[in-house]
Formats: sequence, C-alpha cells, structure tokens
Amino acid sequence: MKKGQVLTGVVERVDFPNKGIVVTPEGNCIVKNVLPGQKITLAVQKKRNGKAEGRLLHIEEKSPLEQTSPCPHFGECGGCTYLSLPYEEQLKIKEEQVYKLLKNALAGQSSHWKFEGIKGSPIQSGYRNKMEFSFGDEYKDGPLALGMHKRGSFYDIVTVSDCQIVDEDYRKILVLTRNYFEGSSFYHRLRHTGYLRHLLVRKASKTGEILIALVTTSQPEFYGKLSSEDISAVQDESDLKEKNRQAKNEKLTGFKNALLELKLDGKITGILHIVNDSVADVVQSDCTEILYGQDFFYEELLGLKFKISTFSFFQTNSLGAEILYETAREYIGDLGKNSKGGSPDKIVFDLYSGTGTISQLMAPAAKKVIGVEIVEEAVEAAKRNAELNGLHNCEFIAGDVLKVLDEIEEHPDMIILDPPRDGIHPKALKKIIGYGIEKLLYISCKPTSLARDLEVFLENGYVVERAVAVDQFPWTANIEVIIKLQYKRQ
Repeated sequence: MKKGQVLTGVVERVDFPNKGIVVTPEGNCIVKNVLPGQKITLAVQKKRNGKAEGRLLHIEEKSPLEQTSPCPHFGECGGCTYLSLPYEEQLKIKEEQVYKLLKNALAGQSSHWKFEGIKGSPIQSGYRNKMEFSFGDEYKDGPLALGMHKRGSFYDIVTVSDCQIVDEDYRKILVLTRNYFEGSSFYHRLRHTGYLRHLLVRKASKTGEILIALVTTSQPEFYGKLSSEDISAVQDESDLKEKNRQAKNEKLTGFKNALLELKLDGKITGILHIVNDSVADVVQSDCTEILYGQDFFYEELLGLKFKISTFSFFQTNSLGAEILYETAREYIGDLGKNSKGGSPDKIVFDLYSGTGTISQLMAPAAKKVIGVEIVEEAVEAAKRNAELNGLHNCEFIAGDVLKVLDEIEEHPDMIILDPPRDGIHPKALKKIIGYGIEKLLYISCKPTSLARDLEVFLENGYVVERAVAVDQFPWTANIEVIIKLQYKRQ
C-alpha cells in the first residue's frame, strides 16, 4: 500500500470516533465518513508505522444496514455521520465502540467490572437545543449560504434548511435570516474581511423559550449600500460613519421585526446582535447589543429550573440530559447520613461543573457541594441557578481545577468528574487521585480521553465497577459514558 494509491474495499467496522476500518487486497486502511458494510473506493493519503489512512472517493455499494436518509443534506453536510442507519443500528455501533475502548483500557484490572450497554435518546429528531450556523457560500463566489460546513471543507457552507436534528422553529429562523441578508457580505475566513459571521439559536425543550443571536464583524458592511445621493451629501469622515451607523441600525431593526413576525411554536425571549472581530472561527463576543427582550432564557431539567445565557454551557439534548443525569445520580447512590441519622454530612466535589447541573442534583443528598469550573460566565450562571432553585449548600468557584484544588480547605467524600473532551490534565488527575476517596464518578463526552485517564486510575489503586454509554447525540459519532470507580486499598 502506497501513498496516492487508489483501492477498493469493504468497511469492516467503524471505531470511535469516526474511523472506518476498510479491508482491501493491499491491507487495512482507516477512512472517515463511512458505514459498516459499505463497499468503497479510497485514495491512500498516508502510511506510517504500518497504519494507512485514506480519503473516501466513492461509495460503490451501500451497506445492507442503510435506509433512505430523512435529511436531504446528508452526505453533503458535515454535521451527521449515521443518518442513513436505523437508530437501533447506530446504538449498536456506539455500544460496540465504547465497550472495545473500555475493555482495552481495563485489560489489567483483575476484578470484574460490569458494562451495562447503551441508553438511547428519548427523541432522535429535533432534539438539539442549540445550533451555531455559519454564513458563507456553497462554492467560491457563489450566493450567500447559511448553515453547516460541507463535509471535509473548511470554507464551503451548506444551507441546511431541512436539518432534522433541530425542530421547525430553527429551520424557519435560518431560512428567514438567509433570505433577509441576501446580497450582504459574509466574513471570509482567509481574507478576514466581510460582515456576517454566525447565527446562534437556542431553544428550551421544556419551556419553548428561544434566544437568537446574529454574530457579525464591526466592518462597515453598509457603506456600499448607501445611495449616490447619500454619498454626495457626505461632508466628512464622521458624517460618513454616522450614515453607515444609521444604515446598519435600520437593517438590524428590520431583521428584528421580521423575526418577531414569524409564526413559531416557541416564544422568542431575546434577539441579540453580537460583534466579534476575532480571526478565529468561533462564536464569541467583543460586545453585545440586545435588539429585543433579554439575553437569557429558562430551561427545566428534572424538576430544577435553569437560567441560560448566550454562551452558557448546557447539554444540547435536554431530554437526553435527563437520562444522563438520572443515571449518574443512580450510580452515585445514597451518600449516607451522619452517625446519628440526621442531616447529610458528606462533601461532594463537582469538578468541571459547567453551569452546575450535577451539583444542584446532588445538593439535597449532601452537606455541601463544591463546583469548580474555568469558565467564569458558567460559574455565575451556576450561582444564579442554585439560588433560583433554593439550594443554599452549593459553592461554585471559577478557576482551573489544577490550581483550585490547592485552595479548597474541605476534603471530599465523593468526587464527580465531567471534564471537557480532552479529559483531565495529568497533574490535576494526580491531585484528584491523591485524595484517596472511596468513590469517584467520571462522566465523559470523549471515550478515548476517558480510556487514557482510566489507565492512570487503575495504576493508582482504583477499579471500575460499572460503566454505561448514554446517547446524547443521535445521527452523529459522539457519545457520553458514565463510569463508577472504587478505591481498593492495598
């Protein structure tokens, strides 16, 4: 097998996160965006240390598992991987992926551990409560597009007007926004010029409240839109800036009014204009203007109420999150009472706590819950939410877990870990293990990072008792995993 070689083979399986193992006459090759059972043609891109990676050129034969995709954008849009598979088959693939990773990571564990399979999402379509759409064009110098990146492309955008992982309100808002701004310039990621960047839409599954944010640069988009009479009437530079400001405000006001006239199932609680001049292709704010309403909305989860702002972290599948957190709470079990059977006396650390969802779910069973999160906005949201829910035994600290653990005086009786995709920093992991506590709960959104961290736990006296996968992201390659760890004293 050589670089540049074109081969035909059959996809034997797909390993996490999206690595198709293709069997060819020349050997096995890893190819992304394929499905088990497909016969494909690929081009070998690299070969290193006996492993080859290739690029999908063409699907010669569909997998026997495939069905007609419910989304017309599947294959072109880079957002979903398993959209042409029945949901039961998706769950099988993810379950096998997680079990294989855990089995390899726990090969050195002598005691028995129990893998409890996978729990599916209560709904598979229209489940997302947050979407970040990008402005661009579908091909170079093409018409304005608003949606998701094309599969395998950094620049090209597909207008996903029939996207199936969001409900009809999202699709209506996307189509209106794209049509309203037709003819306007978008931010070019290579030249760093242009006006329109992103459309952020968040909708609560339980309350139906909607928050919409248009993200642009501060570049003078509307200068070229001024009439010849307006330009000739310009006296100086300040006069030109004022006319440009007025034109921009009129455009944004018209956009706000058009959104409010839409017939939606949900209710718009806020419309924002966010200015972002960062060269990075991320949704962030240099400054935010409220065009209508407020910059937050409310969602409900397992009997608790959460105030969510523009950039607050919150699980993107609200109904699936209830399954995830109910399972986590069941894995933790009863923390126990004090020796006299009175009020709870256990201290719980919720590390990488986000907006404090898990902390608040654990609060009734603990003396105190201490949440640590590096994103300050998320910490402030957690404090507000705990107050909103009448929970007064939660403390939230903004900072890096690695540093904050040195500052906390309390000793935990239980630690809950829900780190970002890259897992736990090795030095922070060492400090967590150093507490030597009996029980740990690890919630992971990236099983490969989890498998790496588990090996460290095993080397330091911990064993895995139970494990389960929870599907928060139907049609995609992503999956959550919950692990219960027990410390075995030597």
